[in-house]
Amino acid sequence: MQKIKLIIVDDDDTYRRGINLTVKIGQPDFIITGEVKYGADLFDLLDSGVEADIVLLDITLPAGMNGIDVARRLKTERPAMKILVVSSDNSAETIEQMLDIEVDGFISKVETDPEKTLDVARMVVQGLTYFGRDISEIISRIYMTKKKQMEVTSEFSEQEKRVIEFSHEGLPAKLIAERMNISASAVNWHKSNIFRKLGINNSLEMVRFAVTKGIIRA
Repeated sequence: MQKIKLIIVDDDDTYRRGINLTVKIGQPDFIITGEVKYGADLFDLLDSGVEADIVLLDITLPAGMNGIDVARRLKTERPAMKILVVSSDNSAETIEQMLDIEVDGFISKVETDPEKTLDVARMVVQGLTYFGRDISEIISRIYMTKKKQMEVTSEFSEQEKRVIEFSHEGLPAKLIAERMNISASAVNWHKSNIFRKLGINNSLEMVRFAVTKGIIRA
């Protein structure tokens, strides 16, 4: 039987030992071909000729490249290699970046164990995409938020769009009011409406959203 070649990229010695032990005593279809603590070391390992079908990748790595950097480079340089993210960093921002990179799986380190991790790795190597239950819930919230934001983009009034544009220029409410020939309280009222529609609470998030969606130019 051809074994699944696995590389672990994680600076947690205990975690790596747990995966090694599980492979030895209960997952004979795996072989660990490499272990590294640093992102850059993975590419040195691969460049030296070490092979892998799948990489178990943590997000938080010491010094230099983090897991996001590693995943992005792997997908560019070695697109056939599967990436299973196993991390305690389950922030929406991190998950969204990994979705954009199109990793093959993402499970929470605190919600799984070595045996479950290898079971998921096996499925990923077979061509499935897998996200843990908690990760899937966060992904669902990300998509719902994006959908809501896309829907409200078309609901901005012309006055609200002008407030966004002037805010992007860094103008305070008083100067925006002068430019628009309205009161400062009216400017703040428009901002409150925008914040409510987007589900945010500050001008920086408002401007970032507007630039991302092309409502205004960066």
